[in-house]
Amino acid sequence: MKLLVVGAGSTGGYFGGRLQQAGRDVTFLVRPRRAEQLRATGLQIRSPHGDVDLVPDLVQADGLDQTYDAIFLTVKAYALDAALADIAPAVRPETMILPILNGMAHIDRLTERFGTQAVIGGLCKCSTTLGEAGEILQLNPMQDLTYGELDGSQSDRIQRLDGFMKGAGFNARLSADIALEMWEKWFFLSSLAGSTCLLRGDTGQINAAPSGTDAVHAIIDEAAAIISAVGIAPRPDYVAGTRAQLTNTEAPLSSSMFRDMQAGLAVEADAIIGDLVHRAKAASLPAPLMTAAFVNLALYDAARQERLI
Repeated sequence: MKLLVVGAGSTGGYFGGRLQQAGRDVTFLVRPRRAEQLRATGLQIRSPHGDVDLVPDLVQADGLDQTYDAIFLTVKAYALDAALADIAPAVRPETMILPILNGMAHIDRLTERFGTQAVIGGLCKCSTTLGEAGEILQLNPMQDLTYGELDGSQSDRIQRLDGFMKGAGFNARLSADIALEMWEKWFFLSSLAGSTCLLRGDTGQINAAPSGTDAVHAIIDEAAAIISAVGIAPRPDYVAGTRAQLTNTEAPLSSSMFRDMQAGLAVEADAIIGDLVHRAKAASLPAPLMTAAFVNLALYDAARQERLI
């Protein structure tokens, strides 16, 4: 199997690098700046599971002249439009596209562009970031990659992909209900990002504030109600687990979107919060807290854009 990894940032670089380390056929589709950096330094992974330095097989969009069996799409939501145009030459009728993006809007975009048959579901749990020299830093031992057919079928192609992913140095799992798991992850991320971005603190700081825990519970309740109405309802034990995590004062959490805000970076506001607000509005559902979080993020982005001009 030949895999094209779209983006060699912290997520694509980590999983793609581990696959290459395990001897899989992996090519990275990268932008010119990242290509220059990787050619100079190689693909460097610094991890609790062992460091590795690799010489990656790179391609840029204007040099993409072959198709692939699978495409691992790891870009941020705000880079999706450009990525769809970039990968088009690499897609043939049998190609599987495995997106690892937040929210659910990307599934609609991908199926509109490449058809339902091309898209499979996926999610990951892996805390990584890029260091100052472009190296991939794994921040904790978690390294889970989950995938499956969106209709839950155990097709021959998903079994082949499962064989390709397993045994590559991370936890690869074939799910029989990936759609449910993706909606559940969106519920968790919107609850965490909504809380931290709206209230401007990690969960430890929020819960220590007067009525902070009440605010977290209210945000979780709102997210669960919207997700249940417009998508697939999260399982009760998943909701309870989310509630326990976001109110645990001994293990504070901070969403990546809040960390991006603190660093003055672009944020995935539309994918994680905005799309949920839009779906709630279309279904005539109340969403005052998510709406407030989205407005807060929109004001942050507007101020950020002014600073860049």
